[in-house]
Amino acid sequence: MGDLFDFWFEYRAVIPRRPFRTLASLAALVEAGVEVHFFGGNHDRWGGSFWDTDLGIPFHSEGAELELAGRRSWVVHGDGLTETKLGGRLIHRITRHPVTVGTFRLLPPNLGFWLADRLSGGLAEANRSEEAIARAAAAQEAYARALLDRRPELGLVIMAHTHRQALVEHRPGRFYLNAGQWMVDRQYALVDDREIKLVRWDR
Repeated sequence: MGDLFDFWFEYRAVIPRRPFRTLASLAALVEAGVEVHFFGGNHDRWGGSFWDTDLGIPFHSEGAELELAGRRSWVVHGDGLTETKLGGRLIHRITRHPVTVGTFRLLPPNLGFWLADRLSGGLAEANRSEEAIARAAAAQEAYARALLDRRPELGLVIMAHTHRQALVEHRPGRFYLNAGQWMVDRQYALVDDREIKLVRWDR
């Protein structure tokens, strides 16, 4: 659901070294027959052909409609859709613009990754207050509810971005889901044909 990496950018012949063990684990899942999809988040949206060609994992830079345990589902990271601050909306547009991506690609990889490390902490700090997260979570839920109203064929809308775990039954049998924060809180969600469940990994 995105933000699996603090930063991801793939050049034509170079990928980040730091997440090697995570990539190897994902590759092992695919080789074992598990279907995996990756949705780029605001930290790791700049994916490319490496995901599909080398890992066998579809990379979704935007949202995608999937069938999950018999539920027609719209899945999207969510950045840029419900930003409550002008700065957040502006950063979203700038970082997704083809000129920005093309310019970054001209930087040597070591310089590009160093620059991303320097910027990512500062950009995230402005959005970490409890009030900002609460506003973003409320806006995200409102977006999901409106989408479920517009598209009655959907049984499930899954979003991330706020990392605020939530399961809301908007209409009988139709849900908004945010699996939560894996990196710190070890939260995730299970979806099967009987139920949708919020879970925390305690090991």
